[in-house]
Amino acid sequence: MPEILHTHAPLVAPSILSADFAHLAEALAELETAGADWIHVDVMDGHFVPNLTLGPPVIECLRKASHLPFDVHLMIEQPELSITDYRDAGADSITVHAEACKHLNRVIHQIKETGARAGVSLNPATPVSALEEVLDIVDLILVMSVNPGFGGQTFIDGSLDKLAHIKQMVGSRPIFIEVDGGISPKNAARVRQAGAQVLVAGSAVFHAQQGFKPVIDALRCP
Repeated sequence: MPEILHTHAPLVAPSILSADFAHLAEALAELETAGADWIHVDVMDGHFVPNLTLGPPVIECLRKASHLPFDVHLMIEQPELSITDYRDAGADSITVHAEACKHLNRVIHQIKETGARAGVSLNPATPVSALEEVLDIVDLILVMSVNPGFGGQTFIDGSLDKLAHIKQMVGSRPIFIEVDGGISPKNAARVRQAGAQVLVAGSAVFHAQQGFKPVIDALRCP
């Protein structure tokens, strides 16, 4: 599996939630050619969020079609029951929601024991204080800048203050700060300045008329 190396450079992780599911393998190849850094895979169970997406069997198939790191975001209840399944399917990083874990510290250690990077995600209404006790063990923090469940939503401006607060909390720790929801070239500079190092973009990439590369370049551009 690809190794995820820490960097402070802006990374772009297109979300395949917005892709044409009938042509996912082709989309992965195009994203790699276009310069995407990671592939963001949203997993939804219809309970924690009001939508259903793909699971381990599909991820396992897609893993064969891409050399890029798979950034798997579990928007599911009781994620601890399926961590190993997603790692075995090809996840390089696995992010769980603080709101979905009764024992967040334990789940983070469970992810790390598989060899994957461990991430924690916060919904828009969840305070950053939920991260205080796991900052020394987590590898990635994902700030949801929309309420999760569907692509194509509008960026919540209050997420900028949240990103800045988390950046201050993280300090010099080697933790990726990621943002997901309504990200486009129009707001990419603001979210990067607030502290985001990894930009997840779905609709902005997959609905672009000019193709993937110009959008990915614009998201990453200083």
